[in-house]
Amino acid sequence: MQKRLLGIHGFKVSEVGLGCWQLGADWGESLSQTTSFNILNEAVKNGITFFDTADVYGNGKSETTIGEFLKTTETPIRVATKFGRAANAFPDKYTKAILRESVEASIERLDVESLDLLQLHCIPIQYLKDGAIFDWLRELKAEGLIKHFGASVETVEEGLICLEQPGLLSLQVIFNIFRQKLVTELLPQAQAKGVGIIVRLPLASGLLSGKFTKDTTFSENDHRNYNKNGEAFNVGETFAGLPFQTGIDLVETIKTNILPSSLTMVQLALRWLLDHPAVSSIIPGASAPNQVISNAAVSSLESLSAETHHALTQLYNTQIHNQIRGGY
Repeated sequence: MQKRLLGIHGFKVSEVGLGCWQLGADWGESLSQTTSFNILNEAVKNGITFFDTADVYGNGKSETTIGEFLKTTETPIRVATKFGRAANAFPDKYTKAILRESVEASIERLDVESLDLLQLHCIPIQYLKDGAIFDWLRELKAEGLIKHFGASVETVEEGLICLEQPGLLSLQVIFNIFRQKLVTELLPQAQAKGVGIIVRLPLASGLLSGKFTKDTTFSENDHRNYNKNGEAFNVGETFAGLPFQTGIDLVETIKTNILPSSLTMVQLALRWLLDHPAVSSIIPGASAPNQVISNAAVSSLESLSAETHHALTQLYNTQIHNQIRGGY
């Protein structure tokens, strides 16, 4: 597993991290603690030393599970968590007191003295523009409650606003083969500012795994069912903002015309991301240990050819870009 620096003033992270939304069981099938620990153990065994979670995942369950796991391993793990989507704050109750209360609760659940990285969790854009919340984050950092702060965003506009804030370590963004706008409109700007990039939804909610068909269905409590058209939150968080059937067709096009014979769709999608030097870490989730193993192995693959990169760029420009829905 290769490592990269998260921001010029940050810390080393594994190129492939682990997204931990699924540990909170907010959607899909609930994971037992045994399964969760098996996933986390496999991650560490395969060189993954960066976990991403949030206070709202399972109403604290994901953080608690990670905190309990950290007691069982001697491997140094960096944990990024988030604030801003729980009912105590979202959508319009952001105060310094609530932020502090949430940070202290995350510290307790993770059983650490200070948070490695606290990220604003896709909060409404008016609070990013106002900027007071960043002052509160700088205060918490000065007090030692958090070591670093960043922001998880949904649009280029939000990312650019955050980049103007002194001390911002990282941006977490939706970035994948289906959402390439960031290549020119955000990643260079982040690099110039020395801000690290954490990539969520690298497989577009599983679309880019190549395992779905037009007949695939999802359970009632799976966001790939209840948010497929943006009914619950930004549609970009589900299937990268593409209609499901459109995404299936595009994956078939990639398989037929672009995918190298030596790679799987997952390997292509994840390696494509790591070929962008602005990216610090990608954080695919995993609901089983074997998924962790295959994701981690992408760090050791050679970069994609220039021809493959060009073909994927052309596909985006001609067949994908105009079909992305929602804020982007």
